[in-house]
Amino acid sequence: MASPVAATIRDLTVRYGANVDAAVDRVSLAVEPGELFLLLGPSGCGKTTLLRAVAGFVELGPDAGTIHFGDEDVTRLPPHARNAGMVFQSFALWPHMTVFENVAFGLRERRVSRTDVAARVEAALASTRLPGMGARRIDELSGGEQQRVALARALVVRPRCLLLDEPLSNLDAKLRQSMRAEIRRLCKEYGLTTVYVTHDQKEALAVADRIGVMSRGRLLQVGRPADVYRRPRSRAVAAFVGETNLLRGRVVEVTPREALVESPVGKLVAARDDAFAPPAGADVWISLRPECLRLVEGGAAPNTLRGRPEEVTYLGELAERRLRVAETTLSLFELNPRADARGELTIHVDPTDVVLLPVDEAGGDGAP
Repeated sequence: MASPVAATIRDLTVRYGANVDAAVDRVSLAVEPGELFLLLGPSGCGKTTLLRAVAGFVELGPDAGTIHFGDEDVTRLPPHARNAGMVFQSFALWPHMTVFENVAFGLRERRVSRTDVAARVEAALASTRLPGMGARRIDELSGGEQQRVALARALVVRPRCLLLDEPLSNLDAKLRQSMRAEIRRLCKEYGLTTVYVTHDQKEALAVADRIGVMSRGRLLQVGRPADVYRRPRSRAVAAFVGETNLLRGRVVEVTPREALVESPVGKLVAARDDAFAPPAGADVWISLRPECLRLVEGGAAPNTLRGRPEEVTYLGELAERRLRVAETTLSLFELNPRADARGELTIHVDPTDVVLLPVDEAGGDGAP
């Protein structure tokens, strides 16, 4: 396997035709050697276009910016000269070829000797847990096995960078979960620099070393999964990554450690965050994750709210309960829900889980 290298994108812009809005708009990003980086965002946000630009599949190349693998500028190189492995959403396997022939295709294009082809294909099949299956036809394989063949084909060329475009979207829910772990195992076992595109938030949180959230061609936030989830930097990120309750509020008082915020559900105390510390009088968005709202037995501590039950939605491992607090409905997640809960209920949220977000930040007022 080739030594992993950094993948560096600087001010990349890609436009299609005469469209005023760029599909990718001045994106800069550095993926470290051996890092598993997830590009997350809704359909049409530009994440697949960005991945295809890195792979060299954007016709005529990007409109502006550069792409480097290590110290080499690959911006204008054709795909085969970049030595990147690509796994497509559709797997893109040739049905008239055997598993062995599909995996060997890239090596034969590179004129690798027959002996080396056989050895490397067998090693790739073994690493993806398909030993002895080289003679099988593609239509004899399950969806998960086809996904492993696609991964083996990408790995066998010893890529400097592995690029994955929605690789699990065609699999059922249970198989997706097992393949998440498999892809992470392979990337870490081979030390691959990996850029992985998905619209599935749970997939991103489970697999990534770091996540980049995209919206309308721009990169809104980059960080570790826990940081992006717990400390989003805009309303768009908070709304797209997981579930949240979003409220408009106004800061009425600040101290070195906390901010007091007026909201539609009453006054809330938020722990101060150096990344965004609005002054008194500032308008803000307030993000309250449903799992951070806890049912309690009464109490008068700060951030204690009272509400009337509206409905409960059973979700298997937990339930989503909706409560009417003042004139606002809040969602909370509850394990072992009280099916007979009636009358007024009391909930509490810790100040560290009251996340304040800017109102006027780019992308902050709309959905991603």
